[in-house]
Amino acid sequence: MILKKGTQVKIISGKDKGKTGEILEINKKLDKVKVKAINMVKKHLKPTKENKGGIVSKESFIHNSNVKNLDQNKKEKKAIGKK
Repeated sequence: MILKKGTQVKIISGKDKGKTGEILEINKKLDKVKVKAINMVKKHLKPTKENKGGIVSKESFIHNSNVKNLDQNKKEKKAIGKK
């Protein structure tokens, strides 16, 4: 399966099953992808001079076997039987 940054995918397993989103980042070494608004986790940030800190929600990686490509340009061919 060819996955690229910016393509639309559908989640086929896990807590976000059935949701769709856009690929934000790909980690080829671990075979994982980060999808927009999918697999949200809470991250605690320490306050610094630039940042206020606190608890922030952000996307986490999901294994690429749990996503399905939703390429709109590619039309699926239907099987045509003999009559």
